Formats: sequence, structure tokens, C-alpha cells
Amino acid sequence: MGVIKAAIADGLLTFLWVFCSSNIGVSTYFIASYFGIVNEIPSLFITTLIVFVIFLMFDFLGDVLGGAGFNPTGNAAFYAAGLGDDSLVSAAVRCPAQVAGAVAGSLALVELIPKHYHHMLDGPALKVDVQTGAIAEGVLTFVITFMIFVIVLRGPESVLLKNWLLTMVTLPLVLAGSNFTGPSMNPANAFGWAYLSNTHKTLEHFYVYWISPFIGAILAAWIFRVLFPPPVEQKPQKQKRN
Repeated sequence: MGVIKAAIADGLLTFLWVFCSSNIGVSTYFIASYFGIVNEIPSLFITTLIVFVIFLMFDFLGDVLGGAGFNPTGNAAFYAAGLGDDSLVSAAVRCPAQVAGAVAGSLALVELIPKHYHHMLDGPALKVDVQTGAIAEGVLTFVITFMIFVIVLRGPESVLLKNWLLTMVTLPLVLAGSNFTGPSMNPANAFGWAYLSNTHKTLEHFYVYWISPFIGAILAAWIFRVLFPPPVEQKPQKQKRN
């Protein structure tokens, strides 16, 4: 029953994540237009604040939902690092739930947002050849996963500071990958948008947005575990009787 509850929570959180994160461009446009901002740098500052607020909100929602997640590579990475309570069985159940949530989020976003704003929706899209896209998605997922481990597990205790650091790491990676794969760094999110364009069944999609990110995330987890091994618990020694 615990696995089913976790899967439902994952599906719900992924639905909200796709709906909110893919709507960042539209939100930035509305806020910038309201204040009469036309320059790129102030608009980027607005985007940064939106991402920071989203991270804070989902950090809270994840805790409320009992540790729910919205990225299958995150579950795989924590399992590979020997962290968390996931097993292969629970991961196999939670991943489809996250995919279903992503599809529902993409469909809801397209239905609710007026069509003349659809070009502002931030969905992943392959803009280079397949091999280059796969390398880019794998490298970006490796970097973001490793930095999440460092910030969340070895970083400051302050929730605000942690999420601000995550924002400062995520935005440059998104900008760096914008001319390659979107980017996604989240197979469920990529699947949701690929489903809308009927490209979710192609080998290119699975190679670029599933295989490469999983490899990158698992490698990041293994390297983090080597560089930051968990402390060894020492068993109390029995005192010898004289």
C-alpha cells in the first residue's frame, strides 16, 4: 500500500511540476509586461525569481506528500547512491506514475493556456542531431544530479539558501541546453511533451530523453558516493573482563 501511495503522490507532483515549470516563459512575459519591462536582463531576473519560488513550493509539496518526486532519474540516482527507501519494485511502480502525471500536465497546460501563448511554453525539443542531443542530455543530467546531491546532502541547512543554490545551478544548465535538447533532464517531462507531438514512441526519443539521462544520473550518483562515502558506523566494543 505504501508503494501505491507513493506512486499516486509522484503522479500528482509530476502533474503540477510539468504544469508550473513549462509555464515559466508565459509567467515571465505577463509579469514583465505588467511592469513595462522590455530588457533581457530584468526579464531574466524575473525568471530567476519564478524558478526560485517554484523550487520552494515543490520542496514543501514533496515533503507534504511523503517524499514524492517528479523525475525518474532522481529516483534512480538516489537508489544508485544507496540513499532513500526505494527498491527496484517501488521504482518500477513510481516511474509510470510520474510519466502519467507528466502527460496529464502537458495536456492540461495546452488546453488551459490560450493558443497564441503556446509558443512560449517551455517543452523540450531536439534541435540537433540525435547523437549530439543524447550527449548533451546525458551531460546536463549528470551535472544537475551531482549538484543536487552536493547541495541537498552536503550544502547549507537553510531551505531558502538550498533552493537558491539549486536555482543558480539549474538556470545556467537550462540556458546551455536550450539550443540542443530543450533541455529536459527529466524523462517524464520529455515524454509528456513528446506525447503531444506523437513522437513518444520513437527510438530517438528514448535514446535522447531516457537512456542518456539515466546513464548521466546514475554515473553522478556513483561518483558522488565515491567522493562522499557515508560514514562507517562503528560497533561498540565489548569490554574484556579481567
